[in-house]
Amino acid sequence: MLAGNASYDGPGDLPRVIPLFPLTGALLLPQAQMPLNIFEPRYLAMVEAALKGDRIIGMVQPDFRLAGADSVEHPPLCAVGCAGRIIAFQETGDGRYLITLAGIARFEIVEELETTTPYRQAVVSAEKFGGDFQEGLGEDDVDRDELVKTLRAYLEANDLEADWSSVSEATTEVLVNALSMMSPYGAAEKQLLLEAPDLKTRAATLVALTEVHLARKGDDGGRLQ
Repeated sequence: MLAGNASYDGPGDLPRVIPLFPLTGALLLPQAQMPLNIFEPRYLAMVEAALKGDRIIGMVQPDFRLAGADSVEHPPLCAVGCAGRIIAFQETGDGRYLITLAGIARFEIVEELETTTPYRQAVVSAEKFGGDFQEGLGEDDVDRDELVKTLRAYLEANDLEADWSSVSEATTEVLVNALSMMSPYGAAEKQLLLEAPDLKTRAATLVALTEVHLARKGDDGGRLQ
């Protein structure tokens, strides 16, 4: 698979040690892109170091099962995250960096390292997620019509619009992963989507979550919570 100008053909192409960016509710998936506004000094340093090296950053959520995990300086982390390559970089003039990550593959944290850097680093393994490196794997198993139907229902219920030409042109993998990343759900749901064993399961999970939220919206007569 390609991420920017770099090719990643299997788990062995992912660095053994990568910097970690803990961010609650943030979901990066393979074959999708994530824009980030970087302003904290420790993460500015992380981006600078990544740009000097392999340009890879690991997105991971603080462990949402622990109360207050996202409000402490060094929170426990979920065991699974996703590695992304910086494919776009811009300085804002006021000290911030605007970057875009292209999702490569999911990883498991094997061991977090004690480092002198202001940002966290870990030994990771993508061996469990070898399928992430194969573009389009599992697309034929996804019920794309059901996915699009559910998306349309969600948009109509919330008075939103979509670029349907872009939807129709997107590959099924890109569509499933992009919609999962853009979904308005919480940390637990985002982690569930991340850890789905295959594309079919992720799509089915996304449809199920959306149907539940639509049902709640109908019952409450208000906006999604």
